[in-house]
Amino acid sequence: MNITLFSFLIICFFFTIVIESVRRGILETRDSLIWIFVCVILGILSLSRKLLEIIADLLGIAYAPSLLFLFGLLSTIIMIFDLTRRISKLNRKVIHLTQEFALLKEQQQDNTSSENMIKREKKV
Repeated sequence: MNITLFSFLIICFFFTIVIESVRRGILETRDSLIWIFVCVILGILSLSRKLLEIIADLLGIAYAPSLLFLFGLLSTIIMIFDLTRRISKLNRKVIHLTQEFALLKEQQQDNTSSENMIKREKKV
């Protein structure tokens, strides 16, 4: 088995995992789009040696298959940045919700203590 076929089989396997994860609800459709895009591009480049060499020549890359690794690395960096952005957004939401919860808890305690004072005054 040559490396081209091996690469394509791995990409097809990963593509199947992504589609199955979306179908089962493990991965959101929005998140799967970039994975599907990466799989399709890597699949096309791994099967078309001529296209891979043309793009590598245009970019000044001496060894054409290393373009696959470059594309994979750049895709990974983009995904990591997107995940970092989402984590930051979720952290801000957690902070906001924690503050809101603390205010509601304090308000509930104030209401409870006020009710207890009213009950004691009625007893006296």
